[in-house]
Amino acid sequence: MTTAPEPADLPDSVFFKLVRVVNLTARPFQQRVGRQHQLTLNEWRTMAVLGTRPGLTATQVADLTGLDKMAVSRALGGLQRHKRLHRHEDPTDLRRTRLYLSSIGKTLFATVKAQAREREAELFAGVAPDELGQLDAILDKLIESVTDHADRPA
Repeated sequence: MTTAPEPADLPDSVFFKLVRVVNLTARPFQQRVGRQHQLTLNEWRTMAVLGTRPGLTATQVADLTGLDKMAVSRALGGLQRHKRLHRHEDPTDLRRTRLYLSSIGKTLFATVKAQAREREAELFAGVAPDELGQLDAILDKLIESVTDHADRPA
């Protein structure tokens, strides 16, 4: 059985390192991409999902990004204010709204996606392809585990 790390050990824990990597990679976003395109990190995360899976609901976007519903709502509002998003009623359930990138949003998505790919290549330049494959598989397992636990009552 694994025990929780002592508070003094937190910076050395795998979880803390994972959070640190996310924070360190997200921090430059605003400087490199956000200011240039007037785009927040959560708006980009939302665009990244909608750019590859048009027609999702806000709840689906929240599930796929790991953002809470309020953060997704704010991101969608920002995208809509900049005319990067269209909302359409779901013809099968009028209580639901389906989300699509507008032509402006699709153009921005393509531009930022190219910049994101360049950044990703920089970040993983020192990681061997087999290590990257292992990391990818481990992250998939972690996402599945976290998702399974999130679905269970507390």
